[in-house]
Amino acid sequence: MYTLIHDVRIQQPRLAGVPDYSHFGSVDILIKGGRIEEISQSRPESIHASRASLVIDGKGLCIAPGFVDTHSHFRDPGQTDKEDIISGAEAAKRGGYTTIVTMANTVPPIDDVKSVKYVRDKGATTGINIMPCATVTKGMMGVELTDMKALVDAGAVGFTDDGKPITDGELVYKAMLMAKSLGVPISFHEEDPRYIATPGFNTSPTIRVGLGITGAGEKAEYSMVARDLGLAVETGARIIFQHISCQMSVELIRCFKEMGFNNIFAEATPHHLLLDESDAVRLGTLAKMNPPLRSEEDRLAIIEGLFDGTLDFIATDHAPHTVEEKNRGLIRSPSGVIGLETAFPMVATYLRKSPEFSAMGDDYYPEIIRRISTNPAQAYGFDAGVIRKSAPADFVIFDPNAKWKVDAENFASKARNTPFDGCEVECRVEATICGGKIVYQNLDSCISIMQ
Repeated sequence: MYTLIHDVRIQQPRLAGVPDYSHFGSVDILIKGGRIEEISQSRPESIHASRASLVIDGKGLCIAPGFVDTHSHFRDPGQTDKEDIISGAEAAKRGGYTTIVTMANTVPPIDDVKSVKYVRDKGATTGINIMPCATVTKGMMGVELTDMKALVDAGAVGFTDDGKPITDGELVYKAMLMAKSLGVPISFHEEDPRYIATPGFNTSPTIRVGLGITGAGEKAEYSMVARDLGLAVETGARIIFQHISCQMSVELIRCFKEMGFNNIFAEATPHHLLLDESDAVRLGTLAKMNPPLRSEEDRLAIIEGLFDGTLDFIATDHAPHTVEEKNRGLIRSPSGVIGLETAFPMVATYLRKSPEFSAMGDDYYPEIIRRISTNPAQAYGFDAGVIRKSAPADFVIFDPNAKWKVDAENFASKARNTPFDGCEVECRVEATICGGKIVYQNLDSCISIMQ
């Protein structure tokens, strides 16, 4: 069986060894067996139409490699009132994601073979690629390493104690060596608890005056970033700094990258790119996250870091919580915001307003795709993040001109804790395709599907 995607414009970065399809204008993409069979210039009457049992007419729309998120919390097992693997996957599909790396801080944590297999098996029923991380330490206690080899053999694609820092540097050193030997990345939540009074909010006059609390200082992050940069250089491990939030961390990472160390990766989240601590005062618990929103100067440094490659990719840190939990007040409510359904439209709409990205012109969407699909796939070594012959038929089809308003009540996620509810956006996911199969279609889409 063949599927034909007709008359769409490819948006992806220029990559070595990958043909540049931009000169075609619109293209036809022929799919067979879940992979791309052929890419050719689109014509009014496609030469492939007679071979296809399913034709998707995407006239006027763009197509990109399916998005890859390196940082999602699906809360399954143990906290499925917040989210589960099925609902999390549905949220991912609506956001254009075809590959999700799930975090391991479930209840109990993903620290044994049985738990890894549970996530893999349940994820296999969703229609997209669910890739579990396992914990670095047993029970996320930061004391003893897990059996990392057994966990990779069971299907873990990396390691993280995300949600908790690992304060024992010697243990981190051993974990990096093991991760390197296994050929997988290890990701770090860098917040030293010694420099945190109240998690989830910055330590600054803005927060002290606006919310009346003392929060989490920048030193909590950059002190641990500095430590682990040094350990990454010594071990050669492939490391990922999660959700970078402050200028000093960006500068430290930039310094090491400029020295040529290519085993260091870092994430930027949509909320740290688009919001600052003044939004935390305005939104309260809906803008409470770890690490917190910081100053406008920090936000601009993160944008600059994403632009120049210091920060490699956009990760959602999708962190669902119930409405009841988020209503417990500034101190007692949990940290975290959701992001899978809003990441691409929010970034595509509002990052363009920054001086760095606004100057990109026609390269704007390809460079956003680089950071939300191609780069994260490369960091994990996934067969994803690129459109070319023989590649997996994992796509997002989007309308770069669709105007709509974010409405949390209509999310596929079980959670509603987004700081972007009500925002006007100018880009919309119309369909998500994984393995050549349509796993999501916007009911308001202009896409025509013929069987």
